[in-house]
Amino acid sequence: MSLSPQSAGYELAGSWTLAPRMARLVALTVFVTITAIAVVRVIGAHMSVYGEVLGGVCVVVLLAMQMFWMSRWAAELPAKYRYAALFAEACLVYLPIIQFKQAWQGQPGFLVGALLIALPPLFGWIGSGLVVISLGFMQAALTGAALDIAYIALATILTGVVSYVMAWFVALVNQMQSAREELAELAVARERMRFTRDLHDLLGFNLSAITLKTELALRLVQNQPARARDELVEILQISRQALTDVRAVTRSYREMSLADECESARLVLAAAEVRVQMELNYRELPIRVSTVLATVLREGITNLLRHSKAESCEIFVRQVGALVSFDMRNDGASTVAHDPRQDGYPGGSGLRNLSARVAELGGELTAERQRGNEFRLYATIPLADHETTHVDVDVDRDTAPALPVDG
Repeated sequence: MSLSPQSAGYELAGSWTLAPRMARLVALTVFVTITAIAVVRVIGAHMSVYGEVLGGVCVVVLLAMQMFWMSRWAAELPAKYRYAALFAEACLVYLPIIQFKQAWQGQPGFLVGALLIALPPLFGWIGSGLVVISLGFMQAALTGAALDIAYIALATILTGVVSYVMAWFVALVNQMQSAREELAELAVARERMRFTRDLHDLLGFNLSAITLKTELALRLVQNQPARARDELVEILQISRQALTDVRAVTRSYREMSLADECESARLVLAAAEVRVQMELNYRELPIRVSTVLATVLREGITNLLRHSKAESCEIFVRQVGALVSFDMRNDGASTVAHDPRQDGYPGGSGLRNLSARVAELGGELTAERQRGNEFRLYATIPLADHETTHVDVDVDRDTAPALPVDG
């Protein structure tokens, strides 16, 4: 049975949610095993019932303390309480040796692991070394056998290293879980930004065109009903396109044709009685470049209709080698323009979004007021780093003449 990407994503998310618990379970299993060996050795020492109960309590407390050192509460514990906990654990490690002697050989390693976890690296290793040396001397006092001394030293080192590695393993899994949650939140935020940006870029132009053509149809309905009907037909087409755009935005990134957008811009500006001069001189454009330039054109036309009283507009798209440029100029600018990356840029977030889109492709976008009341929107995008898989038009743009259109 195949899995969809969504179901696979849910399974992955569930596995990562379970990972910290599994890591703690693995560490607990290791420590319980070490503790069980200690309990067996204590029982095998043929102590009194009181002694066996006391040994069992000490073993369980050491196990609980070792699990505590792997929790986040231990990391947040003030230094004085951390040192007090280490002193208490040292007492639980050394004092039972007086009672159980050889049977207590496996437990001092827990103190080594605690020192490596709770103290800075230098002091942790020094303290661990002192614990191993002291246990060697104590074993020498108990039996004097070199083999027994080597055994308790190696057993202590092994238990301590295992304890430290288990704590490091649990901490690493927790950090990976936290990093994954942050990445998921970042992905959600980026998707929200993409949705907002695309919705603004795609619908702004269509809604402006619908408003403009509706006003025109309202003026024509009495004296020129046939032309008013044509305008209503175009309004219906634009509305359907807007619906298609919204559906595309909810799915993913929408591909746009620069040639189609140039034709739409020409018709909309003509309906607004703005004289248009268009020069399209390019060949093949990669999909992403075509989409971004089409979006730049849409935003430029939208701002022209909303924020200016332009009577003429010039649009030039030129491809020179591995560089394509977009140049749009119109008169009727009412305010001073600034860099699109600045918060005070006219047109709100739309042109700032365009600047980000163009920058993602390695290009640059500028918008500025020039002589008099002329406004210029200019973008350049390199083509070398983008795969050319989309042909915008069927004709060779190098031979396409300028298209003067009077509104």
